[in-house]
Amino acid sequence: MSTPQQIADAATVAGSNPASHPSSQQGTYWLALSLTAGLGPARIKKLIEHYGTAERVFHASLTELEASGMPAVSAQSIATGKSYELAQQECAKAMEAGARVIALSDAEYPPRLKEIYDPPVVLFVKGSVEVLAKPGIAMVGTRHPTPYGTGMAERLSTDLSARGLVIISGLARGVDTASHRGAVAAKGKTVAVLGTGIDVMYPKENTRLAEQIVALGGALVTEFPVGTPPTPQNFPIRNRIISGMSAGVLVVEAAEYSGTRITSRLALEQNRDVYAVPGNVTNKNSWGPNTLIKQGAKLVATWEDVWEELPSDVQEMLGAGRNESAEPETASLFPEEATAISPHEKKILKLIKQDESTHIDQLVELLENEMSPSEIFAALFELELNGKIRQMPGKNFVRSF
Repeated sequence: MSTPQQIADAATVAGSNPASHPSSQQGTYWLALSLTAGLGPARIKKLIEHYGTAERVFHASLTELEASGMPAVSAQSIATGKSYELAQQECAKAMEAGARVIALSDAEYPPRLKEIYDPPVVLFVKGSVEVLAKPGIAMVGTRHPTPYGTGMAERLSTDLSARGLVIISGLARGVDTASHRGAVAAKGKTVAVLGTGIDVMYPKENTRLAEQIVALGGALVTEFPVGTPPTPQNFPIRNRIISGMSAGVLVVEAAEYSGTRITSRLALEQNRDVYAVPGNVTNKNSWGPNTLIKQGAKLVATWEDVWEELPSDVQEMLGAGRNESAEPETASLFPEEATAISPHEKKILKLIKQDESTHIDQLVELLENEMSPSEIFAALFELELNGKIRQMPGKNFVRSF
């Protein structure tokens, strides 16, 4: 089998595609280390500290590698060139998937992510690499949100994205999806951190959303090799990237036992700010954010609540490019207070909730002594037209924001 140096020399002669290969030769060695059996981030970090650079690890003899304390299988993989060959193959797979490999030693590596205790050795990135260095806010929550949770996630991500913040989430169903969609609606930048390989979209129904994210200058990011399936253990692991890349983590809805709790804990360990949207105390999805608020998380009702708590350097970076006249108006959490509405509309609005849907038959029954069905239908139409309510499947209605 060829030695690592022989393989590297051959790659240099053949040339490489900068869009797919690591942005430095050192990056290829980092990738090779990450693909070496028996080596995790902690051991790789110790190896780099011992040898000085990733490349020097591959110039060491088998005896030297074994003496450094690494497992025998790891030492043999490095010394024989197997690890480096795997890295070359992985680069080819990444190129085929339209992605690029960014190593911890590369200048393009997300600066905030470097600050955490256990940053990924390499990242696979599809889309804009530059967006990884921009200030961002992580938005996380349950995969089964109420209409209130979905609406708040969309509204807040739209408003924050319109003001320059990158929305960082996990492309999962529920709050993640709503957060990405809000940024897309604002034509803003959003980053989806995957728990799969860069070529595996999960859930599949978000494939189109992933394409929109990339098309608008955002990015898909993962630490898992190409082709990695959506195994359950991968998603808690990727949560440290979501929080690590951000200036703060915003929790919308989350049950007592959920991945969101892991992300919130990681955010605190990484010295990130934690924000939370309060919820109905009778709803199990409100346990997470309400508990975080009791523990000191910033209560969030509008984008300003997040903005005023951002670090000063982040505010300065975003403020330089802000256009006040182009910013969307902030929606009130109480739509009937925003503009004057008719008495009929006001009565109906009081019966329609934000966190659960109300069927039209229920409205007709409750208002039968005050309004005719035709008047109810007309008022519902006006409320929906003005964006104060939304119609769900089966003639069910919920309040907007």
